[in-house]
Amino acid sequence: MNNKNSILDFEAQGVVVDAGVFPHAETALSWLRRGLPVVCCDGAANRYVSTGYDLWRIVGDCDSLSEEVMLRYGDIVRRNPDQETNDQTKAIQYLSSKGIRRVVVLGATGMREDHTLGNISLLPEYLREGLEVRAYTDYGVFIPVNGDASFRCRPGTQVSVFNFGSEGMHSEGLKYPLRHFDALWQGTLNEAMTGEFTIYARGEYMVFINY
Repeated sequence: MNNKNSILDFEAQGVVVDAGVFPHAETALSWLRRGLPVVCCDGAANRYVSTGYDLWRIVGDCDSLSEEVMLRYGDIVRRNPDQETNDQTKAIQYLSSKGIRRVVVLGATGMREDHTLGNISLLPEYLREGLEVRAYTDYGVFIPVNGDASFRCRPGTQVSVFNFGSEGMHSEGLKYPLRHFDALWQGTLNEAMTGEFTIYARGEYMVFINY
């Protein structure tokens, strides 16, 4: 079984900042205060440089990076012109090439709904590549999973589960017991009954835990 830690106990090695809504929740912002290498996705740097948080690299195709930021931070820009991947994936791949395999993503949601769906749906793909990537928003965290896993959180925490092709799904510790389902919405709006819940499944799925 994959024994998952609580929301803040994730042992991240790096942070990726997407161009969605920059977080305001302390749970998400706290990742920027831990001294981890921070990689901005292309145009996300236009806004990020004014926040005062440290920045390690800017990665992307640079099509939305302002001229001012390019001139000021050109020495840490790593251009990747590949049009078969999005900037989030380019940033993840860059970190992976440096041996960083446990990553927090911020700003993956908001601004554009199509980018939100694309960014979140990529999390299971990173998992297949042997990476642990979680997306933290102002409201909760998306955690991709393969196989059985346990999660610690306060009783009453709101939880949603999205199936990505797994079979035999069932659970312990959730208000509404899980079963096999195919539609994304069918596992949403659940609730943790105790300080830990467990999901059993063969294959991939994603858990969203609200703060």
